[in-house]
Amino acid sequence: MSLEALNERVKKDLSCLAFSGSEWVRPIKSPEGHVYDAVIVGGGQCGLGIAFGLLLERVSNILVIDENPEGLEGPWVTYARMMTLRTPKDLTPVDLGIPSLTFRSWWEAQHGEESWQVMDKIPRGDWMDYLRWYRHILNLPVINEVKLNLIEPLKEGIHRLHISGPGAPSATLIARKVILATGIQGGGEWHVPAMIKKKLPHSLYAHSSEMITFDELRGKKIAVLGGGASAFDNANYTLSEGAAEVHVFVRRNHLPRINPIRQMEPSGMIAHFHALSDADKYTVMAHFFKHNQPPTNDTFRRASSWPGFHLHLGAPWLDVEAKDKNAIITTSEGKFSFDFLIICTGLVTDPALRPELKLVEKHIARWGDRYKAPEEVADPVLDAHPYLSSGFAFLSRDQEGEKLLHGLFAFNYSAMISCGLSASALSGMKYSIPRIVHAVADQLFLDDREENLKDYFSYDEAEFVSEPQKESKV
Repeated sequence: MSLEALNERVKKDLSCLAFSGSEWVRPIKSPEGHVYDAVIVGGGQCGLGIAFGLLLERVSNILVIDENPEGLEGPWVTYARMMTLRTPKDLTPVDLGIPSLTFRSWWEAQHGEESWQVMDKIPRGDWMDYLRWYRHILNLPVINEVKLNLIEPLKEGIHRLHISGPGAPSATLIARKVILATGIQGGGEWHVPAMIKKKLPHSLYAHSSEMITFDELRGKKIAVLGGGASAFDNANYTLSEGAAEVHVFVRRNHLPRINPIRQMEPSGMIAHFHALSDADKYTVMAHFFKHNQPPTNDTFRRASSWPGFHLHLGAPWLDVEAKDKNAIITTSEGKFSFDFLIICTGLVTDPALRPELKLVEKHIARWGDRYKAPEEVADPVLDAHPYLSSGFAFLSRDQEGEKLLHGLFAFNYSAMISCGLSASALSGMKYSIPRIVHAVADQLFLDDREENLKDYFSYDEAEFVSEPQKESKV
């Protein structure tokens, strides 16, 4: 099958599902202009999947905005530096049960079935190409280079979105529902240890999430801080781009070996995490956070095969200083001098760190507000996560915030404690996208409950119009 034939098959499948059927949500008016039923912030895999799900639910008055240029949404061709995805190739996160929309169908249409059989993991760039195809074959309503700056609640269920950027159609948008499909960093911010930020100029380091000019690192000596998958992705990539040496520093005495995600995928833990009690959710995620995601075996082998690769275990950074245009790192092993540092220390989650939530974050319930964890598992990192509904809606810690937060949803890494890995891992989106879509659609329906029930009870259009015939006597 060619890609052109697959495109026709997708159109046929959607036609059989009566895709783009009549809208059922009641339009509302505002003196400020058009009111969207939902604005999805983020045009990566999550935002695209949610948009498609809403369209399947016949909620079509929607818009997706993304701050990046078209084709550069998400991490895959920006700061992600692994050669392949880390997940099994046969996961189906955004097709929503339609076989012609799966990555496998897209791949086989171009490379054949045999090529799929011999593939180990999905190449990172090809995954991005698939998402570009997915967006265009479904004709999803996405506008790029539009940044959300602030969410301003106007009244219950109506929000003014302050936006900017070259693609912004206006200074504001009005929406009933706002879905933050903003990925790994969308619930907080990337974390750089305070010691590094205070003592070094930014010219000597970059967080792994930043754009790095690797041409400038050729022939140089680089340090990577971190022992998880990202650290080894960056080590391998930096060496492949010509760095002379890369030293990976890990505070633990051993590299992480267990990846809990591999147990969660087939066991039902991801699909049904939302059904657990708060105590179970907290304990499960506390256990998960103890295991930093290990590098894949192939990535570690590639990185460690370079002659310039050096691994330092049990070597936390005790101090840093700038000297003679270099970064001097003090560890338990002694001092080292590097031309540049790549910081792979993950992120911190807290709604207070998000500028777009500035007007409402004080009302957002955190896990620390709703659940007091036993001392042996209590963790302030987990406690700072927002306490969300099973449908990813923000919940209020006070009565005042209930109306302000109504209609706001967090489909990003901040949902991990409340909803598991369903919004933060490819393996979870198969289950979580339908759940948030139904939650948004349910809320839209219930917002208009009185009118919907009134229409139902007053409906009197006759369907049976034939005249009954009298029974003839024999």
